[in-house]
Amino acid sequence: MSPIELFSVFVAAAAVVVAAVAVMRAGKGPSGPAGVDEQTLAAYLERTSAQISSLKTQQASDAAATRASLDAAARGIEQAGNRVDGMRRDVTQQLASNVQVTTQQLQGVSQNTAEQLRLIRQDTQRQLDEIRTMVDERLSKTLNDRLTASFRQISDNLEAVYRGLGDMKALAAGVGDLKKTLSNVKTRGILGEVQLGAILSEVLAPTQYAENVATKPGSTERVEFAVKLPVEEGEPVWLPIDAKFPGDLYAQLRDALDDGDREAVAAARKQLEARIKAEARDISTKYVSVPATTSFGIMFLPFEGLYAEVVNMPGLIESLQRDWHVNVAGPSTMAALLSSLEMAYQTFNLQRRTDEVLRVLQAVKAELPKYQAELRRAKQQIDLAGRTVDGIITTRTNVMERKLKDISLNEDETPALDEE
Repeated sequence: MSPIELFSVFVAAAAVVVAAVAVMRAGKGPSGPAGVDEQTLAAYLERTSAQISSLKTQQASDAAATRASLDAAARGIEQAGNRVDGMRRDVTQQLASNVQVTTQQLQGVSQNTAEQLRLIRQDTQRQLDEIRTMVDERLSKTLNDRLTASFRQISDNLEAVYRGLGDMKALAAGVGDLKKTLSNVKTRGILGEVQLGAILSEVLAPTQYAENVATKPGSTERVEFAVKLPVEEGEPVWLPIDAKFPGDLYAQLRDALDDGDREAVAAARKQLEARIKAEARDISTKYVSVPATTSFGIMFLPFEGLYAEVVNMPGLIESLQRDWHVNVAGPSTMAALLSSLEMAYQTFNLQRRTDEVLRVLQAVKAELPKYQAELRRAKQQIDLAGRTVDGIITTRTNVMERKLKDISLNEDETPALDEE
């Protein structure tokens, strides 16, 4: 029995004793005994005392057993502690030996690693020396080759520069000759005429324009170039084109613009405007004559810069068109104008071909009734021939079949036909 159970029994017995004492005290009251027998109570108390004594005895034995168990447990714990101490000593010794072995192994590995690193360092140094030698050789060879190629290229470039200097000298001489050419009025006119002829030959066919044409009837003045404009009936109409190049005035204007002198620029532009108007008047009076020509002529300026200056002069183009019926054109404008004229040529030829096709269609339309009549007559003849063939097929075939039926052959004399 455990100590807790013994304590519970003891408490229960004490409660019984207390209850019995209370009953006895209640029985001695004024009303007399309550019917409780004192002997019975005494016997009960004795039994309770005996039980308590036995409980004490049992508790003492249990306490002794518990103490013995505790002593055994203490001895077991002591033995376990001894075993743990032994195991700790063993583990410590094993760890010490392992540490010693590991230290020895690490020392060996360190020595091996140091030796391998030394060998690797020597091998790497040897390879680096070889690579350095190889790189030095290749660098020297490449440097020599490149220096040789560079010197050769420099020599070629110097030779090209010398040739360029010679070409520049020749070009400078040519520029001087060109300047002398442009300073002459007649040679400037020839330059503009050559450029205009090149543009015309590039855009138009040789039959679509002519050179040195007297466009005005009864006049001996001949325009440099004239373009043929076809009409529906009659001779073609001429479009006079004359090249003008006031190079001296244009050069003065450019010099004034480069110097930034406003007064000189205004004076040069005024002179250039007067020259352009005079040239337009000359073209109008010499080469424009309606109906032999168009109602306007064209002044060709051979340089785009000159053309741009003339176009940018306020009111000059309108004045030339209104007063002298002359239009101004530069190289690009002239090419565009001639391309438009080429399209007009093609449109006119297409219209002429369309008229020819219409005339052919009208002739076909007039011939169509005759063709239909001949076709009907041919159809009648074909129908007659068809009826004749049908008659031959039906009537003559029947007659031939009747004649053949009268002819009889014996079975033995009947020729055998091939299966095919």
